Amino acid sequence: MKIEEIKYSIKNVFFRKTRSFLTILSILMGIAAIFTLTSFGLGIQSYVNVLAEEAGANLLYIQAASFGIPGTDENFFITRDDVDFIKKINGVDKVVPLYLRVVEIKSKKQVKYNFIMGYDVKYFDFFFTGFGIDILKGRELKKGDLGKVMLGYNYQLSETIFKKPLAVGEKVELNGMPHEIVGFVSEVGNPADDANIYATEETMEALYPEIADKFGMVMLSSEKTTDPVVLAERIEEKLRKYKGQEEGKEDFYVQSFADVIETFNSVIGVLTGVLILIAIVSLIVAGVNIMNTMYTAVLERTKEIGIMKAIGARNSDILFIFVFEAGLLGMVGGVIGVIFGYLIASSAGEIAASAGYSSLYPIFPTSLVVGCILFAFSIGSLSGLIPAIRASKLNPTDALRHE
Repeated sequence: MKIEEIKYSIKNVFFRKTRSFLTILSILMGIAAIFTLTSFGLGIQSYVNVLAEEAGANLLYIQAASFGIPGTDENFFITRDDVDFIKKINGVDKVVPLYLRVVEIKSKKQVKYNFIMGYDVKYFDFFFTGFGIDILKGRELKKGDLGKVMLGYNYQLSETIFKKPLAVGEKVELNGMPHEIVGFVSEVGNPADDANIYATEETMEALYPEIADKFGMVMLSSEKTTDPVVLAERIEEKLRKYKGQEEGKEDFYVQSFADVIETFNSVIGVLTGVLILIAIVSLIVAGVNIMNTMYTAVLERTKEIGIMKAIGARNSDILFIFVFEAGLLGMVGGVIGVIFGYLIASSAGEIAASAGYSSLYPIFPTSLVVGCILFAFSIGSLSGLIPAIRASKLNPTDALRHE
């Protein structure tokens, strides 16, 4: 019996093509929006997880407590003595102090301003692993490489930073001083990081003599047996006392990589949640449209309902027909919405990648596809429930008399 009821529901959905199309259109828009936003959210989450796996969860950072990009607060710095003190704290493994500044870089009369980072080259592997990058072309910086730099990924591309791409062996001017390019690093996935310049401590001190032994940021790792979150609290307490600062008034803060990931995920979660909430509002409107469509269907087919009841159809059979019909409208809208969502997300991902945001990419797990379609079917079924209940309770005699 259920097979016949399903065939009857399908026939009625496709018999009233215009009305069904308009109802399906309203739900597919909401599903397409949810599918697109969720696919990007999952993609970002995947990127963060990969970064965390590559960088290691035992990383910590010491930065200025003020707002802004690390290294831009000239009133904050960590001295070489501070670094030596940090190295002695129980549980600390590697410590890499970093010089950070905005530098003028010039190539063939074109001038740009980007970030330059100076580090101790003996910690090359630790430093680059922590930032999720590696050497792509050329070589790494070596001890004594004064006047030599490595450049971010985007310097190899035309019409991205400079009109013409740069190559290993070429020279650029930093603050008016010539420097040789010895290598390029792999892509990070956003224009700011892929425009970074990397130099030795000696090169940074030559460019900025006033910052010698005054670091804008410290990157460190915990020992394998030490919880990085616990170590962050320990460093903050001991460094505060060492610098003679009051609790709550420190000019620095210590953050574990786990905290960074958690904060990032929270922000992304809130943004994605707000956008999906907006999309759900459109689905609620779609649900109202389905309910209105089903009420109309009940009125138009009152006599048919009477005939079905007269030949033995039960209330549950009538209920199933109209609930399934409403769910079918939702499911068709869901399937088309997923297809549209996939096309939109894929196109947006390609546009983001071409703009330098390769880290912003969508992923499409089977659970997302099936989940969106089932969600659309559920919205449709629930929206059609009240009209279906009304149809199932019609008196067959009154229904047969209906004109």
